[in-house]
Amino acid sequence: MADSTVTVVGNVTRDPEMRYTPSGVAKASFGVAVSRRWQNRNTQEWEEQTSFFNVVCWRDMAENVCESIGKGARVVVNGRLEQRSWETENGDKRSVVEIVADDIGPSLRWATAEVRRNERRGSFDSGSAAGAAGAGGGGGGGERVSAPAARAETADDMEEPF
Repeated sequence: MADSTVTVVGNVTRDPEMRYTPSGVAKASFGVAVSRRWQNRNTQEWEEQTSFFNVVCWRDMAENVCESIGKGARVVVNGRLEQRSWETENGDKRSVVEIVADDIGPSLRWATAEVRRNERRGSFDSGSAAGAAGAGGGGGGGERVSAPAARAETADDMEEPF
């Protein structure tokens, strides 16, 4: 099967929305607007086209995105295209193509950013996790946010298949 990897650079159109699957896996979704501008060779007028993409990210990245970016931020999103289909309560069939993010970062073209490395989250105790993160030279700082008691459970809150 062909690889469907894409990279888009654009502005966040809505604050990331965090949800949790029934098994407690974090999922964040937000929109990105990507604009292209060019000069029409016939009229010498500037023209612009804007495309809108839905972006989905999972697990730790979802939590980091919700803490780090908001509406208006310029971001670089690298991921893969996936099509998702469902049926409405009225029996209408719906389908959407989304970018499932593998990596997201701030665009530094017109802004600066401060990066804080989160503590590693693993199967070892928190005392050694703090030491391991500090020993890596990247600093610590990130604090894990626990899932809220009331979790949103809707049909589109499926777990990532991979």
